[in-house]
Amino acid sequence: MNDYVTVTADNALGSRNGAIKLHGPDGFAGMRKAGRLAAEILDALTTQVVPGMTTQDVDDIVHRMTIEGGGVPATLGYRGYTKSCCTSINHVVCHGIPGDKTLKDGDIVNVDVTPIVDGWHGDTSRMFLVGDVPIKARKLVDVTYECLMLGLEQARPGNTIGDIANAIQAHAEKQRYSVVRDFCGHGVGRLFHDAPEVVHAGRPGTGAELKPGMFFTVEPMINIGKADCKMLDDGWTAVTRDRSLSAQFEHSIGITEDGHEVFTKSPAGLDHPPY
Repeated sequence: MNDYVTVTADNALGSRNGAIKLHGPDGFAGMRKAGRLAAEILDALTTQVVPGMTTQDVDDIVHRMTIEGGGVPATLGYRGYTKSCCTSINHVVCHGIPGDKTLKDGDIVNVDVTPIVDGWHGDTSRMFLVGDVPIKARKLVDVTYECLMLGLEQARPGNTIGDIANAIQAHAEKQRYSVVRDFCGHGVGRLFHDAPEVVHAGRPGTGAELKPGMFFTVEPMINIGKADCKMLDDGWTAVTRDRSLSAQFEHSIGITEDGHEVFTKSPAGLDHPPY
């Protein structure tokens, strides 16, 4: 049984205590602002992510645009993380650390950004196609985006986290892909990671009931091969155990009275490649 708490001026910051926060109009306004900056940063990268640039180059752009946009990068200093975004290439599932690695023709890369604006976290990620990408990889990216959108179709009051998860899992497995279980979406708002956990594989009607005012991410990670992951020695980078390609898209959303609002939707309509 899940506990829910209505966010007020007295408990606006709160702590992660397992209760699911229900936000009002001020929260929606804050998340729109943070989400828009996040989306604008990824929009800018659509012309920048090309063969020959390094993942550190990507991080530099993200850091500069976050600061210029009036935000701060949530990942910078988070549990010792030293970069302003995550860059996950090919078989990297998530949390790839920017550095001197050069993007090559044919790579696929996920860029995950979370600017904090006025205390609110705009968490989102997109896939980028580097140069001429093989059909096999392009299809994985397309299906992963479809999984996200099918999951979001289930994001409305009265449904459950399991309804979102099942929609994602059914579509991925229909394509003979697998859904990563080791990582999931999460509540978001004034905290980077909050309740509830948003799994991407599950049974309909299970998990937390969706109620107006809930803020959370949906961020399916889909693999061409098996779902199994392993962590590299850096303590952050997760890769597929079988070295198969992995893709991910992520939006931050709020449950409304009759559906949901996507806070991190691209203002320019650049939500998925080709851009």
